[in-house]
Amino acid sequence: MQIKRFDDKRLMATAAAEQVASTLREVMRSGRHARLIAATGVSQLELLEALTRAHGINWQQVELFHLDEYIGLPSSHPASFCRFLRERLIEKTGILRHFLLDAGSDPAEVMLRTGRALRSAPIDLALVGIGENGHLAFNDPPADFNTEEPYIVVELDEACRQQQYRQGWFPSLAEVPRRAISMSVRQILKAKRIVCVASEARKAAAVKVCLEGDVSPQAPASILRTHPDTTLYLDMHSAALLSADTLKAGG
Repeated sequence: MQIKRFDDKRLMATAAAEQVASTLREVMRSGRHARLIAATGVSQLELLEALTRAHGINWQQVELFHLDEYIGLPSSHPASFCRFLRERLIEKTGILRHFLLDAGSDPAEVMLRTGRALRSAPIDLALVGIGENGHLAFNDPPADFNTEEPYIVVELDEACRQQQYRQGWFPSLAEVPRRAISMSVRQILKAKRIVCVASEARKAAAVKVCLEGDVSPQAPASILRTHPDTTLYLDMHSAALLSADTLKAGG
């Protein structure tokens, strides 16, 4: 894993977006459609904003997939990740081929249909983050590191639900759904390249555990250390608890 630390969150996001844009251009130069998995949430806002301004990307040659979505939440809800991607990526770029997890449909049918499309060809790039509890997508601890299913139904733990509430996506904790569809850990690892963004002090403890502790289902994002082409982007706050040796080793 390569670790890149920035003093400023916006500089971090801009650098991450440039790596994403460069990867997409590289794939397109080969004559193929670029297959992209996009993450959602507060940590992705600046990255997606910078990415949509990048030059030299024919977005009609991009196939977009979705990491996770709450079960039973209408796509019109402010916390809907389908809505997040439509407003912040799809509508701004004109992506035509997108495979979103429609939370209003039957979860089993959604997972089957989207998983079939996901597995139809290799994924070039996955964008992910690290949750305050160390989760990867909605794979909360202890995460399933073994399933080969592309998407699974998960129960959200209280730390995850508290994070969604504190970030302002829901008016009360009681309204945060308890179940979600999540891309599985092993499916995320099948992407040829992974770009992970984690910013702000609230992520510092999770970042430290995932980078300096054991690779373990109790720290789901720790599994990214086993991937051959992962770059982790941190700001000064999310990296604050890391040792100098960890930063040097990932530099």
